[in-house]
Amino acid sequence: MKKAIGYSVLVLVLLIIIGAFLFGDKLTQLKDTHDAKDVQDIEHEVENKDDFTVNAPNERIGEIFEHAAEGKVEEVSVVAGESSIEEVISNWGDPTSETIAGEGTYIDYSSEGITFGYKNHTVFDVRSFSEELQQIHFEDIIQAKGNPDAQHYYKDESTDQIILVYQVNELYQLKWILPRPTDEEPNPVVHHISVYTEVTNIVNDIPSLIDSMTLDEKIGQMMIAGIEGTTTTAETINLIEDYKIGGVIFFSKNLTAVGQTLDLVNSIKRINSSNKVPLFLSVDQEGGRITRLPGDIRELPTNQAIGLKNDPEFSYQIGKILAQELKTFGMNLNFAPVVDVNSNPNNPVIGDRSFGEDPELVSNLGIQTMKGMEDENIIPVMKHFPGHGDTSVDSHLELPKINKSLEELRQLELIPFVHAIKEGADVVMVAHILFPQLDAEFPSSMSKPIMTDLLREELNFNGVIITDDMMMDAIKNHYDTGEAAVQSVKAGSDIILVSKEYEDIVEAFRALKQAVESGEISEARINESVTRILALKQEYGIRDKEVDYQDIQELNESIDKVLNN
Repeated sequence: MKKAIGYSVLVLVLLIIIGAFLFGDKLTQLKDTHDAKDVQDIEHEVENKDDFTVNAPNERIGEIFEHAAEGKVEEVSVVAGESSIEEVISNWGDPTSETIAGEGTYIDYSSEGITFGYKNHTVFDVRSFSEELQQIHFEDIIQAKGNPDAQHYYKDESTDQIILVYQVNELYQLKWILPRPTDEEPNPVVHHISVYTEVTNIVNDIPSLIDSMTLDEKIGQMMIAGIEGTTTTAETINLIEDYKIGGVIFFSKNLTAVGQTLDLVNSIKRINSSNKVPLFLSVDQEGGRITRLPGDIRELPTNQAIGLKNDPEFSYQIGKILAQELKTFGMNLNFAPVVDVNSNPNNPVIGDRSFGEDPELVSNLGIQTMKGMEDENIIPVMKHFPGHGDTSVDSHLELPKINKSLEELRQLELIPFVHAIKEGADVVMVAHILFPQLDAEFPSSMSKPIMTDLLREELNFNGVIITDDMMMDAIKNHYDTGEAAVQSVKAGSDIILVSKEYEDIVEAFRALKQAVESGEISEARINESVTRILALKQEYGIRDKEVDYQDIQELNESIDKVLNN
C-alpha cells in the first residue's frame, strides 16, 4: 500500500515538473511576443521622433536662410555690408577680443556667441556660434537646401573643417562651418554660421575693381541719366544693362505717387543688381519751390527764408529732413544745397534758392545743410560752381555771361565753395556760365581753367565734379551733346549729367567711348574719374537694396517738429 502511494506521489511530481516546463515555455512565447510588440512600439516611437528631428532642422534652416537674405543672423540687428563697426561697439560695448585675419579685423562677443568682421569701418561678416546651431547636422543642411554653391576646407593644427557656401542672393552668402565628416563621424553638427558680403563691394579695393571693368562700364559710371515715364521702359533697361550708366536723375514727371515711386526705384535697383557697381539715385530736392518727391510731404522753407532766420542748427535740421525725404524713397544723392550768393536782384534762376547776399552767411548755412544730409548718409551736391548768383540770364534758356576777374570771384562767389571744400564737400556741380576773363572759349562746365586749374588745383578739391544738365539750352543751343561731353571730361569733369533724351544720352556715351578709342582722351584719365566715383559710392555705402513702403505721416511729424521748434 505504501509502495502504491509512493508511485502515485512520484507520478504527480513528474506531472508537475512536465506541466511547469510546458507552461514556462508558453510563458516564454508570450513574453517574446510581448517583447516584440514593445520593440515595434519603440521603433514606431523612434520613427516618429526621427520625423520630428528631420522637420525641426528643416524649419530652423529655412529661418536661418531668410535672415541671411537680409544680411543678418537671428536676433542680431547688425547687417553685413551696411552696419558700421562704430554702431556695433556703441550697441554691444567693448568686445572680448580682437584679431586681424584674412580680409579684415574680427571682434568677438564671446558671451553672446557672436563675431563681427569689418574693414574700413564697415561690417562684412556676421558669425553666430549659437548653441541651437549644434542641433543641426551636416545631412540636415544638404537635405533641406541641396548641395552648396561652393564647398571649401580649412585645416590647421587644431581645426579640420568643411565650409558649405550658399549664395543666398546677389549680395549675401551663407556659410555653414562644420567639422570635416569622417568614417567615425559622417554626420557632424554645425560649429558656426557666417553671413558674408563680398569685401570688394564695401572696401577701398578700387584699383582691382577698376581693373575688372570694361571701358563701357567705366564710361557708364561717368554718366547720370534722366529717364522717361513712371515705370521702367525698354530704354531705361537699355541704359542700365547695355550702357551701364552710373546713376539716374528723377524729375516730377517720373514721380507721381508714393507707391509708384517706390515701385520705380526698386525696379531700377533690381535691373542694376547684375552690374558690378550700385547706382546713384538722385533728385533736385532743395526745399522751397524746388521739390520733386511725391506725396503730401510738408513744404519746407526756401533757403532765403532760412537765411533770414540765420540759425545754423535750423539749417542743419533742414538738411537732415531733406535727406530723410530721399531715404524714404530709396534715393541716395541730392542736388542740394544751393550755395550761390544772390548778389544780383535781377537773377531769374537763383533768387530765393539762395541763402542770401552775404557770402559768409551763405557759407555757414549751406555747410550746415550739407552736414545734415551727410549725417543721414545722403550725398549732398554743392552748386553751382563757380557761382550763379550774379547772372541776369537763366541758363536753362541761354548761356549766361559773367565778366568778372578771378580776383573778383575770390572776393564773393567762390567764398562758400572754399569753405565747403575745407569742410569736406564730396561733390560740386559746375554751372553753364561763360566767364570770359577765365576762359573766353568754353563755359565753366567745359572749361579746363575753371574745373581743373581753379577747382582742382587752387581750391584743392579732390571729390567728384559733376556738370549741370547738358540738356539745358545754355549748352544745347551751342554744342552737340557728344561734343560737349567729350570737352567737359577733357576739361576735368567726372560725371556728365544728361536729363533727356535717350538718343542724347547714348550720343554722349558713344562720343566718350570714341574719344578714348581714338586717343583723344586717355583711359588713364577715365580711370581717374571712375576712381573718385567708386570712392564716393563706397564712402556712403551705396547699395541697390530695395526699400519698403514708408509712412509719410511719420516723415511729416518729423518736419513739423523741426519747423515748430
